[in-house]
Amino acid sequence: MARPDPCAPAVRPCPPGGVGLGLKTGHLAEVLDRGSAMDFFELHAENLMVDGGPVVRRLERLRERWPLSLHGVGLSLGGADPLDEAHLGRLRALIDRFEPAWFSEHLAWSSHGGHWFNDLLPLPYTAETLARVCDHIDQAQERLGRRLLLENPSTYLAFEDSTMDEAAFLAETVRRTGCGLLLDVNNAHVSAVNQGRDARAFIDALPAHAVGEIHLAGFAVDRDAAGDLLLIDTHGAPVAPAVWDLYEHALRRLGPIPTLLERDQHLPSLAQLEAEALQARQAMQRWRSPAAMGGMA
Repeated sequence: MARPDPCAPAVRPCPPGGVGLGLKTGHLAEVLDRGSAMDFFELHAENLMVDGGPVVRRLERLRERWPLSLHGVGLSLGGADPLDEAHLGRLRALIDRFEPAWFSEHLAWSSHGGHWFNDLLPLPYTAETLARVCDHIDQAQERLGRRLLLENPSTYLAFEDSTMDEAAFLAETVRRTGCGLLLDVNNAHVSAVNQGRDARAFIDALPAHAVGEIHLAGFAVDRDAAGDLLLIDTHGAPVAPAVWDLYEHALRRLGPIPTLLERDQHLPSLAQLEAEALQARQAMQRWRSPAAMGGMA
């Protein structure tokens, strides 16, 4: 299918190098009352699957002032079961209602045999799973009437059955379906540390033209049963220095991509979150500086 600009469907255009925040309902009233330095806000789609109410009305007011993006967690694109048509219908209704700049989902599965799991579970990178994921993405994009951005997962182990690496799997998915990519830099770092891989090489191997959004988040540090370092993707801490360094590498590789800060646990004040998110804008300004551009020549 065609590969349109992922910002094109929005009523309010998305800035090419915009900086955004995953918005929680506890901060919604404050954003509407005092405004925000953010360029866009992201909402979790499954939290909005209601017919109406005061929160939805406030979000409609938010949409009048800022571009929105919708981030899904429940499609189970990597699952063995067919996609849930009722869920796709609810997603389409949300997209029609809020007209987001883009919609994103995960390279993961979260349901099987009619049972739903409160997690985004990994899958082996094989020809069989590639075909299934591509079929599901084709179905979703057709039903939703737009291109979706596929997010790289955070993983804690590698499957012995895998016949290709994650970047190759993502690149082939993009080639077959025309979908875009959501590069979660924190996930890339977490997966690389947990599996002894090179996160920069992973980013370098992605099809740069397909990356439509970047996510930044925090992780927790733990140890596995053998005492080895284990990073847990929690979205409950500030972005780590190593992730900021990897983000700067991504900017050098990809250019100024709309970037979002995620925080789902241990929420600080809105002002603190905005200040952290604005570090991404500073990084993009450094990338655009004459010295940085000269270094790329």
